[in-house]
Amino acid sequence: MAQAGKKITVRQVRSQARRPYHQDATLRGLGLGKIGRSKQLEDTPSVRGMIRKVAHLVEVEE
Repeated sequence: MAQAGKKITVRQVRSQARRPYHQDATLRGLGLGKIGRSKQLEDTPSVRGMIRKVAHLVEVEE
């Protein structure tokens, strides 16, 4: 379960080109959009749900 104050690093490893609009919008919501970009985000259920939607496009480091 997500812990308070815990951070995770999300890195985009595949392109969002030719993907459904909602996947592109989810990447933008995570602060990504280009291959190689990474963001450090709070480990919350909503962020985990967004990552699950685009799991095939990103890598997650705990």
